[in-house]
Amino acid sequence: MFFAKKNRFVCASIAAVMLASSAPSHAATASASLTISASVVAACTVVGSAIAFGAYTQALVNQTGSITVLCTNGTSYNVGLDAGTGTGSTVNSRKMSATGGGTLNYALYRDSGRTNNWGSTIGTDTQTGTGSGLVQTLTVYGQIAAAQTPLAGAYSDTVTVTLTY
Repeated sequence: MFFAKKNRFVCASIAAVMLASSAPSHAATASASLTISASVVAACTVVGSAIAFGAYTQALVNQTGSITVLCTNGTSYNVGLDAGTGTGSTVNSRKMSATGGGTLNYALYRDSGRTNNWGSTIGTDTQTGTGSGLVQTLTVYGQIAAAQTPLAGAYSDTVTVTLTY
């Protein structure tokens, strides 16, 4: 009889364990939110190329150069060109200088017709644009007027490009 009670107890224990293990379990859950943020700062870079007019023989000479601008998408900008380093230069009358003395007048324009001077006064004679996040190329149209009588020599000037955004 002892074994019979023990058998019943073991069987009942096994049945209870099986019943408990086959019962569906209820998982608890909790949730929260994760805040994501970033800021995009407006930024621009600018690079100017050289404009090489070549040999001047008292005939009109046209040449082009370029300015590359890279601005954050949607950033408005202005590109201005100063008068250069030539003695007596202004944005309307730029001058290249020779090492042995002398000057050679030239002009820089924003358009291929060479009618819109490229200067440094925002809202008057600068080139405007809006950044796309990609490199944008602006053409600088240069011209040396005909009938000048400069001294023989190698002439040069340095014009500073200013990007305002």
